[in-house]
Amino acid sequence: MVDDKMAQALNVLQKIAEDNGVPRNIRRSATDAMKVLQGKTYTSAVKASNAISILEECGQDPNMPLFARTAIWQAISVLEQIKD
Repeated sequence: MVDDKMAQALNVLQKIAEDNGVPRNIRRSATDAMKVLQGKTYTSAVKASNAISILEECGQDPNMPLFARTAIWQAISVLEQIKD
């Protein structure tokens, strides 16, 4: 269950990170969030919380295309469901 949610969020973030139509700083934030989610140090809930923090920060960027903003919100909503 948790692994499915994590994989779903990683899939969305991967699409954002690889899209050249998305500004570089947002792609970098997506990549950073992916690294946090793939880390081995913390529990799943802590990793999800840290990734949400990164994504919410870049979600305020006015230069973000609408489709990327929607994808970020989708990833955040999936990550919010992860509990220990």
